[in-house]
Amino acid sequence: MKQSPLYEQIYIDIAGAIAGGKYKPGERIPSEKELTEQYNVSRITSKKALEMLAEEGKIVRMAGKGSFVTGQDEAETVKEKSDIIYGNPGKIRLIGVILEGFGNGFGTLLLNSIERECRRKELTMVLRCSDGSIENESRAIDDFLKLGVEGMIIMCSQDENYNPKILQMVVEHFPVVTVDRQMKGIPVPHVGTDNIAAAKELTKHLLDTGYRGICFVKPDADETSTLQERQKGFVSAMNECGIITDDSNWITDLRATLPSKHFEELMEEDMEKIFRHLENHPNVEAFLAAEYGIAQILHKCLFDKGLDKKYPIVCFDCNDNIVGQYSFTHVKQGEAEIGQLAVDTLIEVMNGSGSSKTIMVPYQIVEQEAVSKDDNCL
Repeated sequence: MKQSPLYEQIYIDIAGAIAGGKYKPGERIPSEKELTEQYNVSRITSKKALEMLAEEGKIVRMAGKGSFVTGQDEAETVKEKSDIIYGNPGKIRLIGVILEGFGNGFGTLLLNSIERECRRKELTMVLRCSDGSIENESRAIDDFLKLGVEGMIIMCSQDENYNPKILQMVVEHFPVVTVDRQMKGIPVPHVGTDNIAAAKELTKHLLDTGYRGICFVKPDADETSTLQERQKGFVSAMNECGIITDDSNWITDLRATLPSKHFEELMEEDMEKIFRHLENHPNVEAFLAAEYGIAQILHKCLFDKGLDKKYPIVCFDCNDNIVGQYSFTHVKQGEAEIGQLAVDTLIEVMNGSGSSKTIMVPYQIVEQEAVSKDDNCL
């Protein structure tokens, strides 16, 4: 009996593993290189097996990122759920908007801008908040498709794997635009801020005023692209100044501001972490908070100990103030422009003329009254 080609054997193994639940929707399967080593075959053979899986819609291949399970059963339903609206000129044109949430720091202006631009373009916006939960995000996507939305603007949830439902929409060419958090390696349009450049400039603000022992502080959300980018910008600025820094000098596990958690329950725990860090790291001179909520926790901690004048805090975003007074020097993102461009980009994709472009909206560094290190020592 003639033996099947090796690429077919690999295809059968992986297809069976997907069907059996070993690889779940959204999970990455072994790469060409990994399959080459596992089966002791050529790279061409492993590539052929993955191409067969992709052609059948079992996986989606993303350059530089890997191959992910799509969830073939659901892939067929995306257009079935949405196609019902097309060809009906009298029907209200709906788009879905999924945000993680919105508060004093970031999100409110973004939402206002999206809604305003929708009205200008005669679209009706349907809103859901995911609270940072990939399950809530998935339910919102399902509900929007059942409503017959023509496209979606999504602030992606924080998770180790990308949401398989978003991957399905990308594979099916259903119009999607992401805001704030970018899906690295996935060909989907994105509108946001150059977080690396912004964090670098914000760090240099502290360096230029004489501070060297700068502590980077972020929530316990390692997979969030915006936080990764802000960390990268911070490290770059420190290195350019000749300062070596790593996460042993930072606070990276605060939890009170995570959307799926209750702020009040974890506030005391986070404050204790900050107190311990100051005790164990006497070289700390200033803080860079990756989010506004983190800056608020830091300030409360320092204020309670009478140290708020000693340690300056800079951050991303800040509570909008009508008279222009701010608690912290901060990066002010172009929320209004992000919202407008997200709607305009989505319309382009809906009309078939868009591409998976990335738009970086300009930001500003808004300064509180400058305080130098020498002033703090008086």
